[in-house]
Amino acid sequence: MRHFFALLALSLCLAIHAGKPWKLSLTDPKEKITLDIDLYEESIEVPGMEMFGPMNGYLGGNIYGVWTVTSFQIKKDKAILRLSNDMGSETQEAELTQTSDSTYTLKLLGSTVVKRAEGRKLHKITPTLKMIKNRD
Repeated sequence: MRHFFALLALSLCLAIHAGKPWKLSLTDPKEKITLDIDLYEESIEVPGMEMFGPMNGYLGGNIYGVWTVTSFQIKKDKAILRLSNDMGSETQEAELTQTSDSTYTLKLLGSTVVKRAEGRKLHKITPTLKMIKNRD
């Protein structure tokens, strides 16, 4: 009987998580770039921007600065994200699409403005990132 309740609790947790496909943490291991989002509520503390309170998410890692999710639109199997850099001077639109249970593609739309520091120069990052879902 105890196993039944444990299995039931596990099933409920999985069902609740599966019901929120746009609350997740992703990493592109090759580029060392992360995306943490919660498109249901502002619940994510952005590193270095805690004074602004929780937000819907951010893009960080091996890039110049932190890019916060300032707006978004969910369309069936994809989310269109509007990202702004930590200075508020540049924006980047990106399309996040789930490709399997644990992989996503983040495609930067338009001209890529997200950059990484290499030596003393800034270089644009690749416009398409292959993101892997981080374990909860």
